[in-house]
Amino acid sequence: TDAPKTDSAKTEQPVAKDEAPAAMPDSATMMKAWQDFATPGDMHKWMEKTNGTWEAEVSNWMSADAPPMKSKAVNVQSSAMGGRYVIGKFTGTMMGQPFEGMSTMGYDNGKKMFTSTWMDNMGTGIMYLKGKYDEKTKTLTSSGKMVDAMTGKEINVKETFMFVDDNTQIMEMFETRDGKERK
Repeated sequence: TDAPKTDSAKTEQPVAKDEAPAAMPDSATMMKAWQDFATPGDMHKWMEKTNGTWEAEVSNWMSADAPPMKSKAVNVQSSAMGGRYVIGKFTGTMMGQPFEGMSTMGYDNGKKMFTSTWMDNMGTGIMYLKGKYDEKTKTLTSSGKMVDAMTGKEINVKETFMFVDDNTQIMEMFETRDGKERK
């Protein structure tokens, strides 16, 4: 037998007795919320300190029992969209090959956290990170996932970033494989 057809647009969803529908805020409250969300603040000013042309000394550990491979690179950072984001373009060499990468970083006023992406010419994936700035240690610690080229599976990654002084930054990246974090 055929079941009767119903118009899903007219189907009412049950509402819990103790839940009242949320009242729509007035337009002034909505406008203030959007302005607060869209206006760059202190964390955006902190991000702008990363702007400029930076010479990088890169150490890359391919194995825990081997010395790091060292290379030089340049990272050019600039603000975008009225100081809401910072975009970096990184060029150098990696394992004797030309290397280029691009980063984006923003501070989400709604979530109260940083978000960033990284992509480079050594792969086709995009790494996504999110994290918080610790005022005590003056360190931004972000975590996320990236695809391991060997297995095709995601692995956990962590990145720490801090200013030593106005002319020196340190960024360290860690990955977790088989439950072990390594630089």
